[in-house]
Amino acid sequence: MDEKQLVEFCEALKAMSNGNFQPRITIDHNDPAAAELGQSILELGRSFQQRCREQQTLASITEKINAGLLLHEVLDHIFESFHTIIPYDRIGVALIDEDKNMVEACCIRSKAPEIKIDRGYSAPLKNSSLENIIATGNPRIINDIELYLKEHPQSASTKLILAEGMRSSLTCPLLAMNKAIGFIFFSSMQTDTYKDLHIDLFLKIATQLSVILEKSRMYEQLIQLNSLKNKFLGFAAHDLRSPIGVIKNFIILFLEGYLGEIKEKQRNVLVTMDKNCDRMLNLIGNLLDFSAIESGNLELNLKEFDLNQFFTTYYSMTKSLASNKQIALKLDIPEKLPPITADPDRIMQVLDNLITNALKFSYPKTTVTLSARKADDSILMSVADQGQGIPKHEIMKIFQEFSKTSVKPTGGEKSTGLGLAIVKKIIEAHGGTITVESEVGKGTTFTINLPIRRQ
Repeated sequence: MDEKQLVEFCEALKAMSNGNFQPRITIDHNDPAAAELGQSILELGRSFQQRCREQQTLASITEKINAGLLLHEVLDHIFESFHTIIPYDRIGVALIDEDKNMVEACCIRSKAPEIKIDRGYSAPLKNSSLENIIATGNPRIINDIELYLKEHPQSASTKLILAEGMRSSLTCPLLAMNKAIGFIFFSSMQTDTYKDLHIDLFLKIATQLSVILEKSRMYEQLIQLNSLKNKFLGFAAHDLRSPIGVIKNFIILFLEGYLGEIKEKQRNVLVTMDKNCDRMLNLIGNLLDFSAIESGNLELNLKEFDLNQFFTTYYSMTKSLASNKQIALKLDIPEKLPPITADPDRIMQVLDNLITNALKFSYPKTTVTLSARKADDSILMSVADQGQGIPKHEIMKIFQEFSKTSVKPTGGEKSTGLGLAIVKKIIEAHGGTITVESEVGKGTTFTINLPIRRQ
């Protein structure tokens, strides 16, 4: 090998290290050693290029898969995406139940006309072939399932997979935080499908999928816990409402003199108790609404109604609340608004929350304005105050449940932190949106965009 050829080979290797996997190399067949070295460098380049493509494809697929939240969404992405890297006709994911020491199938996708091992199928982990996969941390390849069954006739799952039409399989352990969480199974209707594939690629796929699947499983558990929380809130609130209502009724009997004369000090105590009962009933009502909304059980009684009459009636009912705090409530609507299809009680609940909120954070001798306008196929409703305003960095959290800002009520009023969260959910249930604009020291405006027709 002459010096010129050696320099050419070195330059080719440098080019490959910089990402050029197809460098130009002169093959001198008169020098067998140089020719063999040159061919080896070219083959190395092709191998690196193939691995690089696999990694890019894997990264792209993983990014897409990671966008899914639920296990079945993730598996749908896997089933559709990995054909460019691994051949398969069936994909299954099974997770380990540590308490029962069982492996349970949670997601299955297959091209077979009949799925024999479906979601919910479980088998003991102890003394199984899967236990050995966890112990070694290596994938298991079965090149001929029919032959494997003859050697392991006691394997019930192998019989079912064979009956489903699969003839070879690849099983990868799923590890998250150095802990086995389950397995992913690739199966093919052809024998020897996985015979010549690289084990390290399977391990990389399994490693990335493990994190994604564990995230999805934790997310589903979070959904279940949230559902349980909502049920508990609903039950607790419902059971509290009746006794508090009974207490309030007895207080009213005392205050109205049906149970005899009461002294002034006693009246003051009863009035305080009555106000606290109202506060508790309001909190319970919010909890019940929130529980119903979160569990998807919010019912809307949609009907067409006259908006002008609705706003006029609501204004006459509400202006006394503002006058009690020496705040002017102004109604600004055109002479004729189109009728709207919505749940009038829920829309009134929304306005109650927004008006009460505006009064709560406004100072005396200011104005709160309730306005409405038609805009294309929607009605724009707004509640604007001249209150303290909300700091910009806190605006994002005002629609979150149980959240409160640093702004304090001007009259010491109490808040549950649920009102605006409920408002947003009700408006969204109507197919509308709610936005907020605020400036510290100048006031806040909530604007609702509500479609005129809601099916």
